[in-house]
Amino acid sequence: MMYIFFAYLFLEVMVSVQVAGLIGGFGVFAEIMFSGFVGIMLLLNVKTTMMQSLKAMSNNCITMKEFQELNIFSLLGAIFLILPGIFSDAIGVLMQFSVFTALIVSNLNKKSGDCHVNPQGEDNVIDVEIVSNDSKLK
Repeated sequence: MMYIFFAYLFLEVMVSVQVAGLIGGFGVFAEIMFSGFVGIMLLLNVKTTMMQSLKAMSNNCITMKEFQELNIFSLLGAIFLILPGIFSDAIGVLMQFSVFTALIVSNLNKKSGDCHVNPQGEDNVIDVEIVSNDSKLK
């Protein structure tokens, strides 16, 4: 676990120094302020995201595991955006895109009819009509 933390710190410093050399000190400051603001706004809206995920789970569009992953990624992504640094911001943005992508896909499935709930619970019912070709019946 300690090796992962040191690897993260190493990558954070290397990426931040390279980007700071390209965009300058004011650009890095503006990026840190902007990503911090976006992270705080995402944390404030985590309730809405969680309610959308809960609604999708109640409609059987996503499983409990997907519900947990969506909310954990959203929360961790917001925290990574608040942390100062270019590499952590990239991780945070990627985590947010995975959440939005999954929610958009589940909403599209629900609108297209692929995701539906059978209220009677009759998932294995086969509708059959018997047609007789018996010529003796008149």
